[in-house]
Amino acid sequence: MRIACGVEYDGQPFLGFQFQKQGPTVQSELEAAISQVANEPVQIICCGRTDTGVSARHQVIHFDTQADRNDRQWTLGINSSGHRAISVLWAKRVDDDFHARFSATSRSYQYTIINRPVRPAINRHHMTWELTPLDEHAMQEAAMNLLGRHDFSALRSSQCQSKEPVKTITRADVVREGELIHFHVTANGFLHHMIRNIMGVLIPIGKGEKPASWLKDIVNSKDRRKAGITAPPNGLVFAGVTYPDTYNIPRIHNG
Repeated sequence: MRIACGVEYDGQPFLGFQFQKQGPTVQSELEAAISQVANEPVQIICCGRTDTGVSARHQVIHFDTQADRNDRQWTLGINSSGHRAISVLWAKRVDDDFHARFSATSRSYQYTIINRPVRPAINRHHMTWELTPLDEHAMQEAAMNLLGRHDFSALRSSQCQSKEPVKTITRADVVREGELIHFHVTANGFLHHMIRNIMGVLIPIGKGEKPASWLKDIVNSKDRRKAGITAPPNGLVFAGVTYPDTYNIPRIHNG
């Protein structure tokens, strides 16, 4: 049978989601916990891999197993067996044609900046500090150029393995809440480091170092060398994912 789970995790203790020999990852910790509950080896598939230090509010995974457990047993069992920085929010049996990655229709991320003269102490691993005052209106004007279907080759990392650089962005909102600036973005898919590279452009625009049109020029160039530096990972959160209604996968509000 195939089981899907919604997962929340703090990315700070892990070397990203995907299994690595060098140290702990979300995948290795989850597979160990699930295998213990299932009493058999289990491999998981996720809807979107995250990098070192990147957290997730609602990651979705699936795995196949012969173990017969109800939804509550899966949720409580994994949470009691697993790493404290990872929580399973829900678990449910799904059709065998459900695929956490390939069945997804959109994915959402949030990037958070704390914009004040003094560095943060609380929640410092989950936000990027910028001491220079940022103009969120200029950042929003620039972000509007991301909407629609574009070739984002200029905003992908050199290690990106995706064969298709064209993605469709349906949401790109910059919102200030006091000292915090949030960038909410939704698309049918993302390239490696794409959002952090977008932030590496939006932040200089917010500082007034570049015009809002700079982001549009970078996207049109399709040249990574034209863009800014890659922003730090600790402000980035995988906010959620959507699937066709036929799968009845729970949705978590992502801001």
